[in-house]
Amino acid sequence: MKRKKTISNIIYHVLVCAFGLVMIYPLVWMVMSSFKDTNTIFTTATSLIPEKFTLQNYVNGWKGFAKVGFGTFFKNSLFISITATIGTVLSSSVVAYGFARCKFPGRKLLFAAMLASMMLPAQVLMIPQYLWYQKLNWVGTNLPLIVPYFFAIQGFFVYLILNFIDGIPKDLDEAATIDGCSKYQIYSRIILPLMKPSIVTTVIIQFYWKWDDYMGPLLYLSRPQSYTVSIAIKLFADSASTTDYGAMFAMSTLSLIPVFLIFLFFNRYLVQGIGTSGLKG
Repeated sequence: MKRKKTISNIIYHVLVCAFGLVMIYPLVWMVMSSFKDTNTIFTTATSLIPEKFTLQNYVNGWKGFAKVGFGTFFKNSLFISITATIGTVLSSSVVAYGFARCKFPGRKLLFAAMLASMMLPAQVLMIPQYLWYQKLNWVGTNLPLIVPYFFAIQGFFVYLILNFIDGIPKDLDEAATIDGCSKYQIYSRIILPLMKPSIVTTVIIQFYWKWDDYMGPLLYLSRPQSYTVSIAIKLFADSASTTDYGAMFAMSTLSLIPVFLIFLFFNRYLVQGIGTSGLKG
């Protein structure tokens, strides 16, 4: 039995490693191709290691377009992603706390409406939202990509945090109420510190979604100075001319760094449970 278990474990790990290599190979190929000469990327596609390493693709890509350097696109993406993530965390946590702990008229109806909004495809809302923002004179600015997220427009994160709050014993709320805490103090001093794992999950997912967002900036941004990284990378592909794949791969590689750092920095918080957070508090 011990031998069979050892063999099954070996087979399992071999299959998992093989599947992982298959999944990560396109990413590794892109990173390695960013160090190849543009003219040789597809002629040497079967070779993963470049015959001659070059940083020219990074130099050409960093120059950007229309006299706008790629650093500007990175700044725009970071500003939009960080601001929208902060707004999502603050608004979603407050709304989730209201649904989980506060009793008010129409609570069940609003909760059902929130769940229904999660089932709507983004394409259904695209035209009404655009017309609304156009009436507000927001089209051509960053406002449609930032302001709505301060009003908990993503039911997924509200539902995520709500489920986490439901796991927090209500005895803590009752004890705080006896000590004279208001609803706002219970939220800020007790519930919010215990929500760290769910908040970190929200930060990672929301930052990734906003950083990778293509349709939003495409609809609402019109000036090259305000373009995000996702739009700028697409500009390397020119159907009427030669596509600079080397610069495209180089900037795509750089665009992975913020997402990787966010995940690396917050990853250790994902494994924290509510019990551990409560003990530290």
